[in-house]
Amino acid sequence: MEHQIKTLYIITMLAILVFLGMQLYWLYGRYEYALNEYESDLSERIINCVDQYNAIREKKEERAFNTTVVNEKQDTLTIPTFSLQQEYGDSVKTTRKSKISTYVFSAYELLGIPEGTPLTYEQKMQAADLAQSRMDDPIDSMVFDSSGAKDENEAWIATKNVMTERRSPFTVKGIDSVLNKEKIKARIILEKVNRNEWKIRTDHNISLWSPCVSVSIPYSQLQGKIVNISSDINPLEILPGMWQILMVAVATSALLILCLIFQFSTVLKLSRLDKMRNSFITTMIHELKRPISTLKMCLSGLDNDRMMADREFKNEIIMESKTAIDNLSAYFSKLRDITFNNVEQIPLNIQVVNLHGLFDKVIKAAVIPSGKMVDFRNEIDKNLEISADQSHLFNIFSNLVENAIKYSGETVEIKFVATKSDEEVEISVLDTGIGIPSNEMKHIFKRFYRGKNFPGEQPGIGLGLAYVKLLIEAHGGEVKVESKEGKGTCFKINLPQ
Repeated sequence: MEHQIKTLYIITMLAILVFLGMQLYWLYGRYEYALNEYESDLSERIINCVDQYNAIREKKEERAFNTTVVNEKQDTLTIPTFSLQQEYGDSVKTTRKSKISTYVFSAYELLGIPEGTPLTYEQKMQAADLAQSRMDDPIDSMVFDSSGAKDENEAWIATKNVMTERRSPFTVKGIDSVLNKEKIKARIILEKVNRNEWKIRTDHNISLWSPCVSVSIPYSQLQGKIVNISSDINPLEILPGMWQILMVAVATSALLILCLIFQFSTVLKLSRLDKMRNSFITTMIHELKRPISTLKMCLSGLDNDRMMADREFKNEIIMESKTAIDNLSAYFSKLRDITFNNVEQIPLNIQVVNLHGLFDKVIKAAVIPSGKMVDFRNEIDKNLEISADQSHLFNIFSNLVENAIKYSGETVEIKFVATKSDEEVEISVLDTGIGIPSNEMKHIFKRFYRGKNFPGEQPGIGLGLAYVKLLIEAHGGEVKVESKEGKGTCFKINLPQ
């Protein structure tokens, strides 16, 4: 049985560990999925912030494509132009080129008015229209290969971004302000590569403890200018979105683990009960043998006429028989009382009892092993009387005296003290035995529990103190114990009156 229990214990622990491992693996998968979703959302927010910043930069231009811009002196007009050339060869591949040309005119010359004259808005627009009709020789031109664009619209947008970058450069401070408004803390790096960049690149660094998302966004594709934005993610920001899953997982795990532990503890209890039952049966048989053997011996003596002629021997045989029958009766009464579920079920025959005389009877009935010296001291007032069940009190104190004798050295002193008030009586049974260890104090009143601090096997089935407590509670009282190892033990019994 013990081998089977050990095997079951190992299997149960392995099952719990495997289950916890599976739960942790599943939770990590859910966390990884939630983290991936969070990173995708964060990368989209970063891209939107860059778009917002580009829109802000575009608004800083006074006019969009093919719009005349007047400088601060209001006498010079700069006109950018954009062209998209597409060349089709023998292959399907399309070659595109973006050209940016700049023309400069004097508004005063175009309008034919003296320089320094303040210009109205209408005059500026008129000058712009005249300038566009005279765009022959640009002051500078920039040509870019825009073949990497997927279509003409993307090529036009890339060309526009070059002009936006010239007039309103992309800055770390500018994009950082937009990110801060969206409550995104990030590391920003501006780079220029030796190629045209068209695609947005996102890198999800999925890590359990330090996740991070990095986004590389081109803001001037034809010039190879990109911005790298990296943002760390606090794992605690992911967990609130998983609280329902976490609660279900924790509750399920706790329930299954508790079920496994409960099942194993039940098996252990059944095993202990089986051991206690076997021990009880073995000890009960041993305890019953003594009075039965005594009765058999007495009956054999009664059959001998010559021995029965001796009156003294006859009286001794009769006394021994009565003692054996009393022991059997007391033993079966103890077994009967200990099986009651409630103390109220124990029948009581309340009467007036002289405590001093009762303890004298307990002393006379005590069995003292050979080689042991027991000093009884009955210090109870000879006139002290209480109301209680005399037979039960006799059994209570007989058990306490039997334990005091059993758990002691070669000599032991047992003392009885009692004090009575209007409401209760306190009875103390003190001994100078080996004492009770502190770690056993909470177990001594349990059924079938036997002390382990005495070498060798002691007779009994572990019901004595449980029986004492049961009978005291049946009287409505309580029992307390004080003990020191090597010094002795004191049982204090309080009975209401």
